[in-house]
Amino acid sequence: MNVAVRRRETWAAVGFLSPWLIGFAVFMAGPMVASLVLSFTDYDVLTSTDFVGGENYRQLLADPKVRSSIANTLIYTALHVPVTMVVSLALAMLLARVGRRSAGFFRTIFYLPTITPKVAVGVLFLLLFNGQVGLVNSALGSVGIDGPNWTVDGPWIKPGLVLIGAWSLGSTVIIYLAALQNVPRDLYEAAEMDGASRWATFRAVTVPMISGALFFTLIINTIASLQTFDEVYTAFYGSANQQTYGNDAALFYVVYLFQQAFQFLHMGYASALAWLLFVIIVVITVVQVRLSRRFVYYENE
Repeated sequence: MNVAVRRRETWAAVGFLSPWLIGFAVFMAGPMVASLVLSFTDYDVLTSTDFVGGENYRQLLADPKVRSSIANTLIYTALHVPVTMVVSLALAMLLARVGRRSAGFFRTIFYLPTITPKVAVGVLFLLLFNGQVGLVNSALGSVGIDGPNWTVDGPWIKPGLVLIGAWSLGSTVIIYLAALQNVPRDLYEAAEMDGASRWATFRAVTVPMISGALFFTLIINTIASLQTFDEVYTAFYGSANQQTYGNDAALFYVVYLFQQAFQFLHMGYASALAWLLFVIIVVITVVQVRLSRRFVYYENE
């Protein structure tokens, strides 16, 4: 291939990539750089911007609400991610046993809640988990169990949010179903011929062969859980619910960041909070990637 042809192909590739590159520069890289600069300032949109150096970062390290919101978010993530993965895998394994025609229908049914607006999910949480008239406590009461006040009792707020989060696990189910359908059938036949039990087959064949999908959803769900906002804010911090349901047990990190930015107009401080969240996500992701070398199996290795 001569130099002229290679140059034309390079420029053609740049042309095709340019919409994404421009979008990334304008809507991602640009705002990130701007927020990094603002994190070193006292900026409230209405008055002039004052450079304060590392004061915002020193303030967030001493802010008790930062610590409590991080703790709430990490606890929620530690509960939500395993529950989502386990339930999704169980549903995917059930779907894998369904006939082809029925599987398409059930895939659609499981995926549809994923496109439900998060605000609607927050309202659904209040309807289902209301301590007095909620459907969940009514169902528990029918079998003689006195359900907790999910929206007020601090220890029960995050478990309730985890349960309502199962409403939108359809995308994870579809990923696992695709991974299960790609597991070679001869591996299951070999395990059956060796007399392996179902649990042994699942542990020695299924899990290793879908470990790549498990790892992918672990990272994606962890990042999404650390940035949980819409349903929590709708349920606990919306204008109609602030006094009734407000509780520091529901003060998640992005909710607190939103309050600082758009309720109190502490844009510089909010930018510092955003960069702290970015660092936390990067650290957790790096740890997950390092640990993945022990349990993720790739056929070409």
